Amino acid sequence: MDVDTRLLRYFIAVAEEGSLTRAADRLFVSQPALTKQIKQLETQLRVRLFARSRAGMALTEAGRTLAERVPALLADWDQILRETKSTADRAAHVLRVGFLASAANEATPHIITEFTRRQPGWRVDMRQAAWSNPTAGLIVGDVDAALLRLPFPGQESLRVEELFTEPRWVALPTTHPFATCDQIPFRDLWDEPFVAALPESGWWRDYWLATDERDGHPVRIGAVTDQPDDWLSAIANGYGVALAPESAARFYARPGIVYRPVSGVSPSRVGIAWAPADDSDPVVQAFVRCCLDNRQPQHDKTTGC
Repeated sequence: MDVDTRLLRYFIAVAEEGSLTRAADRLFVSQPALTKQIKQLETQLRVRLFARSRAGMALTEAGRTLAERVPALLADWDQILRETKSTADRAAHVLRVGFLASAANEATPHIITEFTRRQPGWRVDMRQAAWSNPTAGLIVGDVDAALLRLPFPGQESLRVEELFTEPRWVALPTTHPFATCDQIPFRDLWDEPFVAALPESGWWRDYWLATDERDGHPVRIGAVTDQPDDWLSAIANGYGVALAPESAARFYARPGIVYRPVSGVSPSRVGIAWAPADDSDPVVQAFVRCCLDNRQPQHDKTTGC
């Protein structure tokens, strides 16, 4: 019987937290999605893993047996994957770097250039991930390092250094009444339909909807996408608006869309992340140092209305 390791990761989170709500918060997924995954695991194993009650989720005897073995199994599997994939790429002198959206913005080519200067014969393979993969493959060993938006699911198990912050702006169709505003209070956008990421993206979706900064005001969803091109098309076609990093105005400019500053919402943060096992890896650490040496200066470009 084959069991998806993702299901085991969800299982151990619920086992350790003793609560679907707390485990969902820890995993940055919705509680209904987590419940569905736990039921799927129980169906595959044909055993009941939890006794559910108002007090929370208590492990059954079978569940306790599984919980005793899963952490070590997952740790071993992650290390095996990381070493196997890394060995193949290291033989070819390739450093795999995952990223979401615009990576480290304008600093990215400078980082790569500096890395290849410091590590002659090596090249960087930049691998863009979908929004539903907020670690860009780092957590499962698909890449050696990743340029990511912070925080992200699984961050506590990785090394992370923040590189810079940038304001969150809003992307609007050019026909929108707010399209000519110099700056838009976030509160004025609360009733607008938003273009959102897939529900499975958990934290990523909630963060770019700013669900924690709406004072409990419900979010209206106008469209759901998982790739930048689809996201841009949905906005241009008037299905909704969307929060985006300020740099999106430069990296994702297209006809039919304008980007405007937003007040009253926290900035986005970008960091470099890598596995603790690579603390002593000279190649990974050379890339990390290049990222830190090319940090972007902090700035505030907010303007009045």
